[in-house]
Amino acid sequence: MSNLKWTNLIVLFFVLLGLTSFQQSPKNMKEGLWRGVFTVPENEIPFVFEVKGTSAEKTTVFLINGEDRFQLNNITYRNDSVFIPIDLYDAVLKAKLTENSLDGRLIKLSAAKPDAGVPFKAEYGKLPRFPESTETPSVSLSGTWDITIGSGESADKTVGVFDQKKSLLTGSILTTTGDYRFFEGAIHGKKFELSAFGGSTPYLLKGEFADNNTFTGEFFTPRKTTKLEGKRNAKAALPDAYNVSYLKKGYTSVAFSFPNLDGKKISLSDPAYKGKVVIVTILGSWCPNCLDENKFLSEWYKQNKKRGVEIIGLGFERKNDFESAKKSLTALKTRLGIEYEILFAGQSGTESASKALPQLNGIASFPTTIFIDKKGNVRKVHSGFSGPATGKFYEEFKTEFNALIDQLVAE
Repeated sequence: MSNLKWTNLIVLFFVLLGLTSFQQSPKNMKEGLWRGVFTVPENEIPFVFEVKGTSAEKTTVFLINGEDRFQLNNITYRNDSVFIPIDLYDAVLKAKLTENSLDGRLIKLSAAKPDAGVPFKAEYGKLPRFPESTETPSVSLSGTWDITIGSGESADKTVGVFDQKKSLLTGSILTTTGDYRFFEGAIHGKKFELSAFGGSTPYLLKGEFADNNTFTGEFFTPRKTTKLEGKRNAKAALPDAYNVSYLKKGYTSVAFSFPNLDGKKISLSDPAYKGKVVIVTILGSWCPNCLDENKFLSEWYKQNKKRGVEIIGLGFERKNDFESAKKSLTALKTRLGIEYEILFAGQSGTESASKALPQLNGIASFPTTIFIDKKGNVRKVHSGFSGPATGKFYEEFKTEFNALIDQLVAE
């Protein structure tokens, strides 16, 4: 081969090498804070996350909402894309990656039909969740509120609890089945905005005060927009959570037998539970409020199990399949460091849970918690869970919970 041909081949090689290098995407997302927005009908829902880790193998993402930091692991990179799995909610953030931006979708992997996903974009840098404003707040959202979401017979009567520090807002909305977890936002003049994304569904709450004690607004999710109204009420509260599910006439106890994550059948009649106070929590790995309750129960159990108290979790999962449920429930146990038994009880849904416990009038919400005394009698059934984002309501629940357990242990 002539020297000229060799020279041309060498030049071509380096040209191709240069083009390849130019086209290569960053190996990993930059460490630090990022701000993203989900595009939903009629609006955008902002969210904030932090990236930690200097290599693709060690990248960790934390979704930030108020004081809550929800950790996401097992991030992978492929060509110019990044995949951020959200294990508990069987979802993934999939995006094209450049040096300072992401452009992708939140995709639900467990959807019955292929999920088109919710589009989002994200930008690197310590950016505000909502646009900054020089307008100072002229009203306060701090306190508790009666909030009506929707109208007519389908309206939901909920309770809002918020905290305001200058223009910064945090808080949550409580419903009869649980709460919307951690909202974070801002208020300028008489208008306010709060958003939340903890790995499941993104939410946006926008409102404007009519006076210091009333506001109107809208509640946005990827699927719909709903009108809402708020009225300040220092005594705002939900109906008694202990009067929703209860034993049918003629019953004093519940009975079940379901496999644990090793496939072994477990029931309340087993020696491990005889003569002990037992807490049965009805849960799903897909349920954000169940995550909050079992985080509380997991920490509580480690400190109190020597008192003669046991906990059993009845897991109702997306698929009525043991191997699939084992994977998702094991992820929940591992994330929360749960030491008590989690059993696979069936497919998700209140109907399935109600059939699994026919001694009760029905299961209305996830989670539902059953308190059983040393003789095996059901003493109370609590529907829903007001988690740490609800402030005083969470503290009230913990006080009631500990008082009830103290009473049952002392008997």
